[in-house]
Amino acid sequence: MEAPCVRVAREDGEETRRILADADLVAEDLEIEFEDGSLYLPVTDAAAVPDEYEVVVRDVPERETQTTPADLLDDEPSYGRLGDIVVLDEDDPERARTVADAVVESDLPVGTVVNRASKVRGELRVRDWDVLAGDSTETVHREYGCEYAVDIAEMYFSPRLATERHRVAEQVQSGERFFDMFAGVGPFVIPAAKRGATAVGVDLNERAVAYLRENAERNGVADRVTAVAGDVRDTAADYADWADRIVMNLPHSADEFLDTAVSLAGNDCVLHYYDIQHEDDPFGPGEAAIREAAGDEYDVTVETRHTVRSYAPHELNVCLDVRLTREGG
Repeated sequence: MEAPCVRVAREDGEETRRILADADLVAEDLEIEFEDGSLYLPVTDAAAVPDEYEVVVRDVPERETQTTPADLLDDEPSYGRLGDIVVLDEDDPERARTVADAVVESDLPVGTVVNRASKVRGELRVRDWDVLAGDSTETVHREYGCEYAVDIAEMYFSPRLATERHRVAEQVQSGERFFDMFAGVGPFVIPAAKRGATAVGVDLNERAVAYLRENAERNGVADRVTAVAGDVRDTAADYADWADRIVMNLPHSADEFLDTAVSLAGNDCVLHYYDIQHEDDPFGPGEAAIREAAGDEYDVTVETRHTVRSYAPHELNVCLDVRLTREGG
């Protein structure tokens, strides 16, 4: 039958389908097709597809029904995907076990099922997991044409931020000097390097930095990536006045590192500053902190005030894209 389809490159298919699924736009009863290097993802409403995607109408076959976890349960379970790991967030251990069994029995391609056992905690931003099926917390996650090896038991990684990372990556110009102050396994660093930037990533978590190096090799950008294990405040002196673009994705405490960010900034530098604030004034505290840190050395221009996602009731995870221009620079 004829249906509207989003046409994307094959390597972008998984991430595009996730974005469309989050918007409830995937036509689940129609087959995804591959032809001449492109994937065709059938959608339910062409007019609701974001403008960044190309929509074409084509004849697509109906899809053979697959067994989902919801088919095996009395309700629709909530879960996330990271590579071949399915992530649950169930408070009731018995319920978690029931959902995990349904996931394994379904047709989902899954290697491991885990349930969150703690909040993200500590300087290394890790959490505990209950492994309910499988035996490995390591996987390879793919988004926007990049691959990231990650072990969720040893380092932080959120697939929910894929769209935000892509938003930042699209601003990077070839030849830029890019600095990620809290880099993890490299989901900001790797795309920047793929766009031609010279990229530096720093993180306290030594295991995450080891994965960052592996991911730079995996994505063919090792020659443009420097990975540093340690406190960015100790590394900053080696990159004083260096950066054209800085990412500060540590939203609970990024303000404590603004003096370091300013020391890293070159004459004209864009700062991507992440924050979590009350919905009544989500951007004001961050902007004030940036202006105070910049002092008289830089002119501060807020280029974008962007809401990333809802974080908690009445709290927003936001990003300020700020240009720092050195006075007389």
